Amino acid sequence: MELRQLRYVVAVADHRHFRRAAQALGMTQPSLSRQVAALEQELGTLLFERTARGVVPTAAGEVYTAHARRVLEQVEAGATEARRAARGQSGTLRLGFVGEALVELLPSLLARFRSSHPGVRLECRELSTAQSGAALVAGDIDLAISRGAPTGEGAERLTAVPVAGDHLIVVCHRAHPFAGQAAVSLDQVRCQALIAAPADDEPATRRVLAPLLDGTTNVTHARDVHTVIGLAACGMGVGLLPSSTRRLTRPETVMVEVEPPLRLPDLTMAFRTADESPPLDAFLAVTAVHCPDTGKRLNQLMLRRHRKAGRRASA
Repeated sequence: MELRQLRYVVAVADHRHFRRAAQALGMTQPSLSRQVAALEQELGTLLFERTARGVVPTAAGEVYTAHARRVLEQVEAGATEARRAARGQSGTLRLGFVGEALVELLPSLLARFRSSHPGVRLECRELSTAQSGAALVAGDIDLAISRGAPTGEGAERLTAVPVAGDHLIVVCHRAHPFAGQAAVSLDQVRCQALIAAPADDEPATRRVLAPLLDGTTNVTHARDVHTVIGLAACGMGVGLLPSSTRRLTRPETVMVEVEPPLRLPDLTMAFRTADESPPLDAFLAVTAVHCPDTGKRLNQLMLRRHRKAGRRASA
């Protein structure tokens, strides 16, 4: 029993006539009659009563045709879902991100991806740069957005692409002397009680901020930009932040520029180089459109990935 035989039975049941069913199927009437007769012989029962005016399903034929329709519908649904999965229109994408990516990059990027790929399930986890790199290497997430590229054991198996740049700003309480200034110098900042992310969580940022933090003992550690701002609002010190967080100011706080500008590590998108997941490819393609400055490099990376996949498929 083959799928084509199920299609033959359904066509005959729909048209109630072998000749018309054969025409719809693009085959000859004798061939269709032989195929249906062979199936009836295999089942040990007639599926259709032949009359001068056409055919009528028997009781067994009604039951068999109903089952045949369901099987064919399931096969077609499976084929449709397989094609959707191959295009990255279904499946799951696990994303790890630093909290500050939620300020500017992710809200619009995720909205764009969800709009174009509603069938993909997104699993999002807030992780520090160090945590997301380790999770990516371990296979616990598929994509990481971190401050700087992941480093450490296994990082050579990852591909990292910058997606947004930032420079350093500071946040302070409205009563702080910095609040009335348009900009402050690194020397001025260095003399303050500071609020910054732990070095183990954000190693790339810590290396850039070393001139401010090395030798300083008066540092309060905060893992999230909202916590940094909240502690500054409590008068606990001057918070060190990326410039993208400027829109997060609270009534009790003021954001102040640092001169000369100190560039922070880029927000970076990283993934396993060997990962050929269609949902990942789909997300990278959307990112390439959403982040034009990164788009050309992402498109080149995806082209190389597809060529490698094609060579393996043809080998």
